[in-house]
Amino acid sequence: MAPLDLANEAQIDAAQTEGQSVDIQVTNPPSESNNPMQEERKTGMSTIKFLNENKEVVFASGANLRFKALENGVDLYTFMGKMMNCGGYGQCGTCLVEIVEGMENLSPRTEVEERKLKKKPDTYRLACQTMVNGSVTVKTKPQK
Repeated sequence: MAPLDLANEAQIDAAQTEGQSVDIQVTNPPSESNNPMQEERKTGMSTIKFLNENKEVVFASGANLRFKALENGVDLYTFMGKMMNCGGYGQCGTCLVEIVEGMENLSPRTEVEERKLKKKPDTYRLACQTMVNGSVTVKTKPQK
């Protein structure tokens, strides 16, 4: 008997109903290109690249940018920011970062960010208010 196409379930059912054996060939789909975004979709994992620190962090979608930076030893704060930061509540503005690539993979600016960053470029975000849903490249401690 000739191999059957798995997509043709009616043909398989008919053959089994008639008591015929069914040979099924499983083939892998054509491989995708080495595109990191496609790989990201398959694994559910993305990367945050911190330019100044030359460090890449792998994370699950929906992670908080500040938390992932601190968890991986990335220094977000200037000297004064280290002493006076609000602990991630969006009140001080000391965790300011610049998004170099991947803005589309971030949560929208919060109301807090809109108030704190109204005179800053759209690429500036508060790390504590930013949820990351895909790969991004970040510059810490941008020029104010």
